[in-house]
Amino acid sequence: MFAIDYNEFEEELICGIDEVGRGPLAGPVVTCAIIMPKNCEIIEGVTDSKKLSEKKRIKFKDMILNQALAYSVNFVDQGVIDEINIKQATRLSMKRAVESLKTKDNKFIKPDLIVIDAEEIDTDIKQMSFVKGDEKLYPISCASIVAKVIRDEYMKEMAVIYPQYGFEKHKGYGTKLHREMILEHGECPLHRKTFLRKLYENGKKPR
Repeated sequence: MFAIDYNEFEEELICGIDEVGRGPLAGPVVTCAIIMPKNCEIIEGVTDSKKLSEKKRIKFKDMILNQALAYSVNFVDQGVIDEINIKQATRLSMKRAVESLKTKDNKFIKPDLIVIDAEEIDTDIKQMSFVKGDEKLYPISCASIVAKVIRDEYMKEMAVIYPQYGFEKHKGYGTKLHREMILEHGECPLHRKTFLRKLYENGKKPR
């Protein structure tokens, strides 16, 4: 199922990390760090969250968290993204997620190895980076799904506060509807100002 078998790594506590929300025009970048037990039964159908329907992601999220030894989720908001740029914000979110890992009985835990999707973070923990890691390694796929579901839930909550933008439909990504709503209504506090520059380059300004 997966191109790389994490059970073959010598380390016992292997933490998968993945983020969701690098590209949107609004909202946070969200990272999940998760330790899946070695030699556990792989949940059939788990893969990169982008390849799954919303219904399947929600179903898998609960199954994954039930199976996990430990996990954490970290948000870095749009203000920080504007201040330090999305790449650094993503790395910060990943670092914080690893440092916040807790077991089911609420105890902090430090992994022996981090496996991460095409990124590198500032940590003294051994880490390995894999291109398309969310397709190749089970722990990273699990992290991808959990992060995606939690971010989507958050953006649906924000849609109630800022109903004019349709966040429940596009989750902050730069769809045609979202761009039109920004030009019509202007920005809200969730928008990443540095991400809106191209939208305004053609001279169109919010009414």
